[in-house]
Amino acid sequence: MKKRVISIIMGGGRGTRLSPLTKLRCKPAVPLGGKYRLVDIPISNCLNSGLNEIYLLSQFNTASLHKHIQNAYKFDNFGGGFVDILSAEQKETGGNWYQGTADAVRQNIIHFGAKPDDLFLILSGDQLYRMDFDDVIRQHLATEADITIAATPVSTLLAPDFGLMRVQDDLTISEFVEKPQEEEVIQSLTLSSKLLEGLDKPADAQYCLASMGIYVFKAKCILDALEDQSEADDFGKEIIPHLLGTSKMCSYLFDGYWEDIGTVHAFFEANLKLTDLVPPFDFFDENKPIYGLNSYLPASKLISCQAENIILGEGCMLDRVTAKRCVIGDRAKIGHDTTLENVIMMGSDQVDPDHPELDDAGDEAPSIGIGANCEIRNAIIDKNARIGDNVKIDPAGKNHNYTKNGIVIKDGIAVVIKNSIIPSGFRL
Repeated sequence: MKKRVISIIMGGGRGTRLSPLTKLRCKPAVPLGGKYRLVDIPISNCLNSGLNEIYLLSQFNTASLHKHIQNAYKFDNFGGGFVDILSAEQKETGGNWYQGTADAVRQNIIHFGAKPDDLFLILSGDQLYRMDFDDVIRQHLATEADITIAATPVSTLLAPDFGLMRVQDDLTISEFVEKPQEEEVIQSLTLSSKLLEGLDKPADAQYCLASMGIYVFKAKCILDALEDQSEADDFGKEIIPHLLGTSKMCSYLFDGYWEDIGTVHAFFEANLKLTDLVPPFDFFDENKPIYGLNSYLPASKLISCQAENIILGEGCMLDRVTAKRCVIGDRAKIGHDTTLENVIMMGSDQVDPDHPELDDAGDEAPSIGIGANCEIRNAIIDKNARIGDNVKIDPAGKNHNYTKNGIVIKDGIAVVIKNSIIPSGFRL
């Protein structure tokens, strides 16, 4: 029987672990892969699964996200689909910031118009993966589960960062522990050999099943739980453990590539892996495309460049640039004889205006992009940054607490903050 599925994407909290990339935008709006945003991944997974009733819950620095969603996702009048953003709002009964994932859903129940027979699909807005949600929903209906939690095997070394579960051979969940820190608890939740047989993992390592933060709920189950546990703010920490044993809870085992992009290091590595010959995540599947903003920019131009493992957006101009393992976003401009290695350059939102910007000292600032004779390694250059000529940026051997001149070193990576101006001759 065809079910109505209400897809809800969590916009996340303040995104402090991903700062300074979240200084002026929320996590789902962080650029990815040269021309996309993180939010395009869960939205595309929904659309490729035939789900087009999508709500995005967000509350911090939403302007960039609003603009992207409004420009990228326009549905015709006959398809009935939509992507709506629901931000925290004042109501007659009061109004607070979303206190957690469950509280965010609770505060917006009135907007969903859910009936008891509907299904809720709860997703995160900062993960990189491909999943056919139709498979998850079919299993959910076949097992007659009240809740289905997508799970993936993780090493016991990484287990403390995730909600872990014990799963029986029939996929029912018998135990769920949110981010356990005790070694004995983690060891008690290692995967059984039978479940491990069907997963492509080395036999000589130990794994636990980690929650991916992807849930399918029967509408009646989630509506009752949010009402009964009116003080519970989070699904993983409170709602799920409370329902265990009283509601039928099953796991959907996922063995594909999945990356939780919660830190600068995770973001940096996930982007650079896209430049590999056979990347773990493939944007080139035409049968299941990743949707995003169609910017109608001209083709990029490379003049006498040496490029190795490069992703290049549209509307770029590179003049005698040497680049190795880089992701370069739309409208990027890079001057002659500049060398880049392990660099994510997010490009710019607009073509540089005719009248040059001024820096803090009142002098004419460099143009948007990177100037000539620069050397940049192991760096993320956020949007609209202006880097002058003869600049060197390399965080190797530098103080990891460096935060000045528009640059932050975090997780061993130099991040040039959005809209920053780096003057000619600067050395790091």
